[in-house]
Amino acid sequence: MNEDELNIILDKVKDLFMRYGIKSVTMDDVSRELGISKKTLYQYVTNKEDLVEKVLQYLHNQMDKQDELCDPTDKNAIEILMMVNDKVNYMMKNHNPSMQYDLKKYYPEIFRKFYEIQKEEIYKSIISNINKGKGEGLYRDKVNPVLVAKLYLSRVITITDREIFTEDEIRSPGFFLSIMELHIRSLATTKGLEVLEEKLKAYNN
Repeated sequence: MNEDELNIILDKVKDLFMRYGIKSVTMDDVSRELGISKKTLYQYVTNKEDLVEKVLQYLHNQMDKQDELCDPTDKNAIEILMMVNDKVNYMMKNHNPSMQYDLKKYYPEIFRKFYEIQKEEIYKSIISNINKGKGEGLYRDKVNPVLVAKLYLSRVITITDREIFTEDEIRSPGFFLSIMELHIRSLATTKGLEVLEEKLKAYNN
């Protein structure tokens, strides 16, 4: 199997899933969109479930590559969180809620697998960010990294609850920025607040 060819297929299927949701896209739709036969398609995946899992893994790998481009050594802890905000806003512009709904309903095991991976990565990244911010004098020394990381994670999980926030609210430009600002203000020293205000001013401009 050629990995580059597989990635091209997964990238196009990812677009189909994001546009129409997972359930409504059939293997016939995929082969037609790709301009290949189903026989050729099945040389890369065994069935639709395998295709869904490979697309999720592809998306996860793409996000990891984007994170690698943001060298933490070049940015302070607050700048990194502002960059995370930009990344989340970009993702939400291309987000189709029906894709997540279909994933949870029709492929629960795949959903749980990547959901747990994502939770663990968020948790570790917040702890790392807090420790970095403390070392830079931007966050208070008394901040408990484990407690704050768990609180942040619970907040992220709540955001996906559409009974609390509407889709329009979540997609609004300032939504995640407000959440990030509250998070940073709860941690920041006087120096950290000065950096935050400077970044918010530049961001708004």
